[in-house]
Amino acid sequence: MRPKKSLGQHFLRCNWVASTLVKAADLKYKDTVLEIGPGTGTLTRELAKHVGRVIAVEKDEILAENLQHSLANEGIKNVKVITADILKLLATENFSYKLQATSYKLVANIPYYLTSRLLRLLLEEGPRPELIVLTIQKEVAQRIVARPPEMNLLALSVQTFGRPEVIKAVPASCFWPKPKVDSAIIKISEISDGFFQKNSVDKKLFFEITRRAFSQKRKMLASSLRPYFSQHSVLTKIGLPEKARPQELSPQQWAKIVFTIEAKPL
Repeated sequence: MRPKKSLGQHFLRCNWVASTLVKAADLKYKDTVLEIGPGTGTLTRELAKHVGRVIAVEKDEILAENLQHSLANEGIKNVKVITADILKLLATENFSYKLQATSYKLVANIPYYLTSRLLRLLLEEGPRPELIVLTIQKEVAQRIVARPPEMNLLALSVQTFGRPEVIKAVPASCFWPKPKVDSAIIKISEISDGFFQKNSVDKKLFFEITRRAFSQKRKMLASSLRPYFSQHSVLTKIGLPEKARPQELSPQQWAKIVFTIEAKPL
């Protein structure tokens, strides 16, 4: 099989990476695992050894067909290969039906271009996994676990829904064709709406406000969030300087802003 550049295909060829993904996910036989972009099945086969059911979603029709035949010939019966675009599949009611499980874990080596959109879709809209373990671009993994004053919208989105941690760096040589950058295994655990419930903030308003701020991250918050402020200064009220910028705030400080703001239509 020749990888398709248009689909961001880089096939995993280091077995230790698959083993590390499996170990990080703390898999049990009762688990249902979603794998996105199984490719030639290096990770798929490792997952199948540890869980009761693997749902492997592959966009490439030829790859999906070859993988299905290979697994059947090897006698691996607990893997279901679905040919689909995962972003479109998640947006349909068919996804929950195909999972046939009340909960699932996501363990995958995904194409780099999917990372931000996939995490946002899964965490903000669902159906939400109980645990996520992914091999992604190393730089993106570092952005996800960033802290103030280096926060970014992706980090804020992930950290409000779960606890991200970088498990291990993965050299580019572990993929074919070899990408231009290194990768990293990232784990997101404790996934829930607990942050929003604990801080009594509305998720929709929270992301409406934070996305507006990060879209103008060079501006001070007092300027970029002016449409939301009442006559008093929200920043001063919660103990933040007037010159604060979005990347300098923690998730908890953002929660205080959203809780305090008297929201007004833009």
